[in-house]
Amino acid sequence: MSLDKEKIYVIQKHYASHVHYDLRLEENGVLKSWAIPKEPPLKTGVKRLAVQTEDHPVGYENFEGIIPEGLYGAGRVEIWDKGYYREIESDRQKKVIEIFGEKLKGKYVLVKLKQKGDKNWLFFKKKDEK
Repeated sequence: MSLDKEKIYVIQKHYASHVHYDLRLEENGVLKSWAIPKEPPLKTGVKRLAVQTEDHPVGYENFEGIIPEGLYGAGRVEIWDKGYYREIESDRQKKVIEIFGEKLKGKYVLVKLKQKGDKNWLFFKKKDEK
């Protein structure tokens, strides 16, 4: 795999008003972001809601610390998983990626839920192809 195909991948555990996980994927010079209310799927057969949120700047993937009270997203942030990913397939409705993280490894899918609004996606691990 060539290095120019590797892109930033990180999941930050965010202790805000509700504990959730922020999935961030480097794309077009920013970190595309999704909030996942429950622990991300480590194995196939588990699907998680992923709500698309605002883009974050590259560099934010290294942030760990406290967002002060009174600011948007107030609470503690820690890196839950990190590494890189490569895109296998991508369009406006679906992304298939291969994640090379410390916890998440393998092919994952983000698919947009049309009936649930324009920000809701499903995130799940793809079954191994054999």
